[in-house]
Amino acid sequence: MIRHKSLAILITGLAATQVFAQVNIDAMIKRGEELYHAPASCTVCHSKTGEGLIGPDITYGPTPAQIFEQLQNNPQMAALAQELKANNEDLIALSVYIRTFADLEITENMTADFRAKLVAARARMETDLIFPKTERDKAVEEIQTWDSVIADWQRRSKVGPIFSTYESRVVATFDAGKPKFKPKKNHTYFYENVGNSANLSVLEPGATNAKSSQVVVGDAESRKVIASYELPVSLRAAVHTTAMSPDGKYVYIVGSKPDSEPTNQIRALDAPATLIKVDALTLQPVRQMTMGGRLHHGMVFRDRYVLLDTFARDPDGLDVMLLDPESDKIIGGVRDEDLGGSSYTAYTDDKYIYVLMEPVGYASHRSTGMLGAINLYKGKITTMKPFWVAKIDPDSWEVVREYPYPGFRGDWIVIDANSEFMYVTAAGTSNVSKINLESGEVVWAAAAGISPYGASLNADETEIWIANKGETTGHFGRTLSVLSADTGQQIATLFSGYEVDHVLLSPNGKEMWATSNGEGRIYVYDTETREQISVIGMPQNGDPHGLVWVHYDDTRTPRVVRDQGGFRGGINPALGIAIDY
Repeated sequence: MIRHKSLAILITGLAATQVFAQVNIDAMIKRGEELYHAPASCTVCHSKTGEGLIGPDITYGPTPAQIFEQLQNNPQMAALAQELKANNEDLIALSVYIRTFADLEITENMTADFRAKLVAARARMETDLIFPKTERDKAVEEIQTWDSVIADWQRRSKVGPIFSTYESRVVATFDAGKPKFKPKKNHTYFYENVGNSANLSVLEPGATNAKSSQVVVGDAESRKVIASYELPVSLRAAVHTTAMSPDGKYVYIVGSKPDSEPTNQIRALDAPATLIKVDALTLQPVRQMTMGGRLHHGMVFRDRYVLLDTFARDPDGLDVMLLDPESDKIIGGVRDEDLGGSSYTAYTDDKYIYVLMEPVGYASHRSTGMLGAINLYKGKITTMKPFWVAKIDPDSWEVVREYPYPGFRGDWIVIDANSEFMYVTAAGTSNVSKINLESGEVVWAAAAGISPYGASLNADETEIWIANKGETTGHFGRTLSVLSADTGQQIATLFSGYEVDHVLLSPNGKEMWATSNGEGRIYVYDTETREQISVIGMPQNGDPHGLVWVHYDDTRTPRVVRDQGGFRGGINPALGIAIDY
């Protein structure tokens, strides 16, 4: 009896130990699940089930020591390491939870072994990381953090109104000629300004460029070019945008400086130029006028004006300005010296003007951001001063806020339909940031493809599509990145044309159009399937820049419904108001 009783006690004790061990493992699994699925954590790279996205498949069950070594040594996991700040028990819990993906064995003895090896790994790392630091090392480490940029930020722009004016003048007028097409009722067309600098090295053998800039119009439904007009060589200049009057009756394109040789190459971007007004039906110039600089980007503002910015400015010119298309007069704008840096380009949510700003000192004038980023990429410099966005109230012409962002050489701003967030692509650091417009908080910063430029949200604003142009880093980019707008997680990488610059969601809310500067083509994608559905060739390999859609109603009255800056004329797929082709 005594023997039986002892055996019973022994069996009971073993059972209790097993129950305790299982409870302990269950608690670890629960803790590991919380860590794995935390915001901006393991799921971003490895998926919710560990099978891999931009990171590898981890269903084999990495040990805590292996996870620790990756967090310490893999640069791609640096942000996660900073976010998790995982202790030994956290790492063990993560390892145990990951093993559940493939139903791998988990025992108390195994976790004890994990713990011992993790302690040893940390001990090795602590020894390895003891290095002498110079005073310069300490100074760099002290300032080169995002937190220090925010904590030390000092206003760059002048306080109060910074309004300036410029008196434009007409230098030539032209006969508009005859219409090249007759718009259909209740139909939508796309307009495209193209230059003559497509990259011949990426085109088929024997390809040539057009002799001059062109204005092109196409049918948005069929996605086919229906007419074009090549400007006289005497009016040629380097094209970088498509801009139209809000009523859709006129196109604006950069033109040559009066009484000078026409410019063609990108190296001439710092040269003076003019603005040419083109009839949207004949596609021919009607007026050439000064604008105080060389046009970079343009877009409709408040369905009344055209917001313009410049690559280069005359001494009395403006860097960002508003044009009244009724009178073709510049009604006002701002200059770089009042903004506290070099402006690159401007965007709008139809209430405010947002200007991408660059620190000066890395090159002359407007080249500062580009050449600074190039030198950073080549290793000639190791860091740069912060870049930021200036928010201007055009009713008072005051800078009402400045937004520093984590990245160098921002190229594009996308603002959501409710003006809650903006997304900034940074070509110099190949990343994109989501910023809360009210608080200025950086919600997330995530990697994109090589040297991103243009970007656009899809119709329900769950995804942001980004053009990986590659220009700033010296590459011929050939992909689009699709990221989650909520988390910044990479969703897909899509094959596209060389050097895609601008990406815009079409006004039907179903297609993403991407303009390839290198190839002289427009690539069109289905936003739901992400499949490429059309490639639209530009006449004579003209390199496209920007896009504008114009809708003609049942009386054939035109109205811009989408341009580089956003949706116009009451159309916005994000708000459920789209055009059905």
